[in-house]
Amino acid sequence: MKLTRLTALAVASLIAGSGSLFAVNPKPFTVPEVREWKGADGSWNIDNASAIVYTNAALRPVAEQLAADFKALNGREIPVVEKRRAAKGDISLSLKPDRKAKSQEAYTIDITDKGVAIAAPTVDGTRWGAMTLLQLSEAGSEIPRGRISDYPTYGFRGFMIDAGRKYIPIDYLYRLVDVMAYHKMNELHIHLNDNGFPRFYDADWQKTQAAFRLESDTFPGLAARDGSYTKAEFRDLQDYAAARGVEIIPEIDVPAHSLAFTLYKPELASKGSNGYDHLDISKPETYEFLDALLTEYLEGPDPVFKGKRFHIGTDEYQGDSIAMEQFRAFTDRYIRFAEKFGKEAAIWGSLTHAKGQTPVKVDDVLMYLWSNGYAKPEDMINLGYDVVSIPDGYVYIVPAAGYYYDYLNAPMLYNEWTPANVGGYTIDENHPQLKGGLFAVWNDHPNNGITVRDIHHRTMAALPVMAAKTWDGSNVTFPYEEFAAGAAKLSEAPGVNLLARHGEPQSVVLEMAAVAPGQKLPIKEIGYDYTIEFDLEGAAEDKGTVLFSTPDATVWIADPVTGTMAFSREDKLYHFRHDVRPGEKNHYAIVGTNEGTQLFIDGKLIDNLDRRWFYFKDKNDRYPRMAEVRTLVFPLEQAGNFKSKLTNLKVSNYPTLTAPEPIK
Repeated sequence: MKLTRLTALAVASLIAGSGSLFAVNPKPFTVPEVREWKGADGSWNIDNASAIVYTNAALRPVAEQLAADFKALNGREIPVVEKRRAAKGDISLSLKPDRKAKSQEAYTIDITDKGVAIAAPTVDGTRWGAMTLLQLSEAGSEIPRGRISDYPTYGFRGFMIDAGRKYIPIDYLYRLVDVMAYHKMNELHIHLNDNGFPRFYDADWQKTQAAFRLESDTFPGLAARDGSYTKAEFRDLQDYAAARGVEIIPEIDVPAHSLAFTLYKPELASKGSNGYDHLDISKPETYEFLDALLTEYLEGPDPVFKGKRFHIGTDEYQGDSIAMEQFRAFTDRYIRFAEKFGKEAAIWGSLTHAKGQTPVKVDDVLMYLWSNGYAKPEDMINLGYDVVSIPDGYVYIVPAAGYYYDYLNAPMLYNEWTPANVGGYTIDENHPQLKGGLFAVWNDHPNNGITVRDIHHRTMAALPVMAAKTWDGSNVTFPYEEFAAGAAKLSEAPGVNLLARHGEPQSVVLEMAAVAPGQKLPIKEIGYDYTIEFDLEGAAEDKGTVLFSTPDATVWIADPVTGTMAFSREDKLYHFRHDVRPGEKNHYAIVGTNEGTQLFIDGKLIDNLDRRWFYFKDKNDRYPRMAEVRTLVFPLEQAGNFKSKLTNLKVSNYPTLTAPEPIK
């Protein structure tokens, strides 16, 4: 029998248990999207929720987090109740064994006129169900009735952040965990040591940036002075992440990328042509040092590294055939060293590059496939390695470096990529050794003006797509434009707004007739793109007078060095070519984008602090260049104690003025 569209809708409606023939709810939007949806008709108002009920004590943290997150998103408290039978209006959480579940992270959500029931075989499954419900609530209090059956394609869904070349504050890592959990990403890899390139430091290894970011009692003074984590901080971060379904994977990268160690102990440095940031792996002293360092973080009943995995590095070690045999032995040794402390070792794929006869352990080792030249995927699979996909040409972000991506190509990744595509080599998406995928931010160019907020801007431009593709694989169904628009409407996470977004697109988000010195403003900050406009009647200002500030940034009406208008954030101070003069009244506009910051006065561009380039002469008389990025998440929380008169403040979430094209 041929079905008409009307008949098909009627059948679908009846299958869903609906009394209406025309009101079957379409699949609701979430990131990642749910795998299976059986729509009913009508909706249930989550504002009428009477309680969050959990039936197993193990689910109490999930229930309490759901309540806290709902309050952060919607401003309403829902009481949490233990182990009572669900009643009408309840949101219930339960653990139910399911032998047919396609993943231990699978879950179901039933949304009916009586309330919501989330069930899963594991705590993680219920947690992901709760995240889905929270995202549904962001679209409005009316939650469409229907049944969700959801599960991930891959168990490993991750992100790697390079904290070695740029210190990433611990507070940001907490918020990053929140963002990842909200998008059902479960692996946060923290790269704890690395170094810059000597070509930007007078070709001198002794001057080159290098850092190890973790407190060490065994080697006092090893932790970087410009920022590091105490052991207690790192333990607490892992506990926080684990409670949200996110594993922290710490990495200590050896035997290359190890300048922080060779500057601390010069006798450990390789004397060959491969670089001073290479450890000499022919020396017993190198192994004595590393054994002591790693033991400090791996041993004991409450180790500093608490998760099931530890990443031992093994990235980009260079040398001749003898060195490659030593490198293979080194890799095997530290795989087994990690296992001695009950950890699963993770390594960067390097064994195609490091050809040789020395055996390297395969079983229960997780290999990151990042470069097919360093590790040929087919060969690594055939050897028996479990692998995750992190192909550099697809998913590496290197901010403002001019190579790899500054921002990932999100449409291409969404439409064409899954973790089964490793740099153009395709693995069966259901291959048991392919565990998942991740993307990365590498901060190759330290001190280039890129802030943590700039990193976050790049991360959030990619994270929803990467969450979708590591959860759903090739099973995404929303067109990319619809996906991108929907993702932009979701919060980064409950209570998280590091992009500092406000208002509907292309709108004015704050207007004030006057701003008094010392006044608190209703908006803390606004992220790019934005325009800040105000009228200013100048007065004599002392150097160091603040116009606006937050703990993260300051806009100066007279900066502490030159007395000109300026802004500072992190460790950089940038001056505008303008000083406020007594008795002059002008209309100011400051425009901020992810490329830089512009000052207009009376509609005329006065200064354009966009991306600029610095050139360095290396030992081969070549001139490598480094970009400097001068962006600003504009601080609005606190007005300074200025003498000038500031009126007609207007804050827009788009650039209302555009700088002219630069003269070539």
